[in-house]
Parts: sequence; structure tokens; C-alpha cells
Amino acid sequence: MNATPSALPRTGSPLGTPRLTELDWLRVIAFALLILYHAGMFYVSWDWHVKSPRLIPALEAWMLWLNPWRMSLLFVISGAATALMAERAARPGRLIATRSQRLLLPLLFGMAVIVPPQSYLEVVEKAHYGGSYLEFLKLYFQAYRGFCRGSDCLVLPTWNHLWFLPYLWTYTVLVLLGLMLPDARRMFTHPAWGRLVAGGRLLWVPWLVFALLRQHLLTRFPTTHDLLHDVYQHGVYGVMFLLGFALFGSRDDRHGAWEAARRWRWAALLGYVVVQLLSEATTSAWRQAHGDDFPDALLMALRALNAGKQWLPIVAVMGFGRQWLADRDSPMLRWLTLAVFPFYLVHQTVTVIAGHLLAPLHWPLALEAFTLVAVTALGCLLAALVAMRVNALRPWMGLGPKAAPESKKPGTLRYRAF
Repeated sequence: MNATPSALPRTGSPLGTPRLTELDWLRVIAFALLILYHAGMFYVSWDWHVKSPRLIPALEAWMLWLNPWRMSLLFVISGAATALMAERAARPGRLIATRSQRLLLPLLFGMAVIVPPQSYLEVVEKAHYGGSYLEFLKLYFQAYRGFCRGSDCLVLPTWNHLWFLPYLWTYTVLVLLGLMLPDARRMFTHPAWGRLVAGGRLLWVPWLVFALLRQHLLTRFPTTHDLLHDVYQHGVYGVMFLLGFALFGSRDDRHGAWEAARRWRWAALLGYVVVQLLSEATTSAWRQAHGDDFPDALLMALRALNAGKQWLPIVAVMGFGRQWLADRDSPMLRWLTLAVFPFYLVHQTVTVIAGHLLAPLHWPLALEAFTLVAVTALGCLLAALVAMRVNALRPWMGLGPKAAPESKKPGTLRYRAF
């Protein structure tokens, strides 16, 4: 492949580190959107752990623009960061152990300590449970199955929003195990990946893959966030992780994916807007004329169209990230890159507790919503600061040991797949 300016080795950030800072920035931005999205879940009609008695229907339209790709972006970023770590790892097996500790210890801590308040307030609001939190914890750890609405029973214990961790761990382990096979690394450096992104194929070839997944798996395997029974979502998120690993996980952009995304970013963004509006208009027009009885041919067309909403925004985000955020290192970015894991772990619990406590106060809705977001942000900040300062807590909050002074010298590469 001929070297383009974007495919040449990185010159490094202002702090002297040849990082893909666009990955770090995009991870931080993606989790900020996730925190705002979950705050919005308190105010929309969709089912959630706790609900405001005063809904904001207008939020749903905006959240529907994020829904198809917000989590997929995290898997693409994580796949790319995993590839960068694997490139530097002498032994994939050791990296598996490191990643397992970094992902599974926070999962266990989250299920035991962070998540239970969400489930407690959910049964208080939905099942009118009158017991204390300590009484609920006994039921929680006994895997009680008596909190039901009809045939829908709350599964305890649960990982709730932390489902991302076991999914990411599974894809990471499978890929790293695959790298142990003879000549396995050639699979990810094969020139075919370069042909995949050339000539605008980055826009439509993955779109076609996701269209096939939607057509054949979406209705047969509804989303469960159950690691063992979530076939469709594993198809989507697993492919996203692999695309991130193979296409965006190299500092020299060996397949040209970063450059292709940068070149086609406006086309991807415009295509996403057109696909979203066309899908909404078609669905709305048919429902007004014929109700919810969609013919098979129209359903097939809509599934193919909606697959574009899953992939085109990913290309746009990666492209704008390369254009605007490359070589934008700073002390703030490095701190946020560390803090984002604790943010993710605690944010939904803080939102659920704050929403449950704010609703009875009947504040003006705008003030209540602002306070909910502000309290969530402050709770995340406090959790990150505590986790960074308490050594015994660091591994349980997704942080590695404090770096030795010599490891902070310029040029040290420390990528995180989360």
C-alpha cells in the first residue's frame, strides 16, 4: 500500500508520546454520551429501573439517533485499543491475564457493591417493596426470583449496565487466543483488509454485514444482555470489535482505514442523516396508513436501511476523530482516560439514586434534570478521585497499580481497551 500522509508513522503528541490520542478522546466522549443517555432514560417512556412521574417525550427522538451506534462505537474503540496492546505484548497469554483482571474484578465488585442499589430502588418503585436495603441484600445474594410483574421476574444478582464488561472480556479473550495459533497475526495484516476500505467500501461493505445480521437474527434473538443468550447482539458487537481490532488498531494505519474514514467522514455523516430520516418517514407514513402490519418486503427493506444507522455514524465518528483529535494529547486527556472506567462503573447507580430522591421534591423540571446530570457528574468525579487515591480499591475500580516514576517518561505507550 502506498504511504499517504496519514499512513506515515505518527510524529507524536505535544507531550512526546506517539499515541493515537483520537482513540482516547473518542472513548471519553462516548462514555460522556452514555452518561447523558442514561440520565435521559429517567425521563422517557421506555422501561428503566426507576422513572420520573414527569416524562419528556421530546428526548426520545434525540435518543433514537444515538441508540443504533452508541455501544457499538465502544466496541470498535476497544477492539482498536486491544490490537495496539497486543502489538506490544510479548505473550498473548499474559495479556489475557492482565485484561481479565482489569475487566472481571470490577465486574464482580460492581455486581456486589455498585449495582444492588439500582435493583433495590427498582423493586421499591415497581413492586412496592417495603423492606430495608439490608433485608433486600439478603434476597439479592440468595438469587431471589420473587420480584415479578406477571411472567417478568427480576433476575438477582445482576450486572445491569455492567453487561459491557463480560461481553468485552469474551471478545478480547477469543481474539487473543486466536493470536496464539500459527500465523494468526497474518489474518489481521492481510492485504484484503486494505481492499475492504478502498474506494469507499468502508462505507457499504460492513453495512451489508449488519444488514444480513438484522435480517436473519434480529427478530429471532431479541436483546437480553445475557452473555449466553444474546445471539444477535453478539453478532453486532463481535463484528464491531473485530473491525476495530483489524482496521483501526495500528499506529501506522497499515490498512488505510483511518485515512478512509477521515476522507469519507462527511459522506458517512450525511448518509447517516438521510438513512435516519428516511427510516423514520417511511415507518411513520406506513403506520398512519396501515397500522403496525408491515409486509415482509417492507420489513426487509427497513432492516437493510436501518443497518446503515449502525455503521455510518461509526465511520463518521472515527473520521472526525482522526481529523480533529489526532495528536491532541494533554494532561487532562490522560487523567480522563484513567477516570473514565470508574465513571462508567458508578454513573448509573448515582443517576438512579439521584432520580429516586429528586422526583418527590417536585422541583421545576428543567432544574431537576440539570441537577440529576450534575449530581451524576459529581458522583463520578468523586468515585474516580477515591479510586485513584486508595491503592486497595484501584483493581476493583478498573485501575492498574500506580505507575512507577520511570514509566511516566515521554514516549511510554499505555493504551486501554476500555
